Amino acid sequence: MGDSAAVFLFLPGMFFGVMLFVEIGRRFGIRRTPGSTESERVVETTIETAIYALLGLMIAFTFAGSASRFDTRRTLTVQEANAIGTAYLRLDLLPAATQPPLREKFRRYTETRIAVFRALPDIEASNAATTRAAALQSEIWSGAVAALRDAQPQASLLLMPALNDMFDIAVTRAVVLRTHTPPVVLGTLAVLSLVCSMLIGYGLAGIKPFSMLLHTIGFAVVLTVTIYVILDLDHPRVGLIRLDYADQALLDVLAGMK
Repeated sequence: MGDSAAVFLFLPGMFFGVMLFVEIGRRFGIRRTPGSTESERVVETTIETAIYALLGLMIAFTFAGSASRFDTRRTLTVQEANAIGTAYLRLDLLPAATQPPLREKFRRYTETRIAVFRALPDIEASNAATTRAAALQSEIWSGAVAALRDAQPQASLLLMPALNDMFDIAVTRAVVLRTHTPPVVLGTLAVLSLVCSMLIGYGLAGIKPFSMLLHTIGFAVVLTVTIYVILDLDHPRVGLIRLDYADQALLDVLAGMK
């Protein structure tokens, strides 16, 4: 499954970890609450509120970062489709005899670029497709340079920048593909979640067992689902959130290559 898929493996641990820390907090609360004064409870409530707020901010900023990267990946997919389509159309500027081999390489290149992301979360297959695409880039560039020797001077001014854009967007997508929420941020989010779980358990000390269980499970489910959504947005080729619909732009370009 690769590193991207492995990041989801700690979600069950997070769920049961929340349950465990709520119970730990509840046991501390049972021992501490009877001897607490009103002033002590005010101080405790103030500290708890600050920590809850910090967890809320951490979730909000992490979610915003993941959503932003998701939008960037979607936008870059469309931009690559446009770049490939533009460069393909400008092959018309080349001599007719040199166009068929380049058009065939463009079709293979587009198929390979689609395969790079469709193969995920199989990292090895994706990397293999990336290597093939890089080899085709060299072939397309060499073929275009050779064909331009017999073309009109303005053909070079139009075709070469289009090829550069097509190759550059592939590099940009590769970098963005590997850009995720830093592990230290995820670790901080996990620690804050467990600390808040313990504080919640501390506050639930003394309530009826059924209510305690209901609140504990509810909090664990909501928190785990929230973290899952953040991770899924950050790894849209792995979980339930997908970018397959954005790939349709590349498929449409491929279908238009005749």
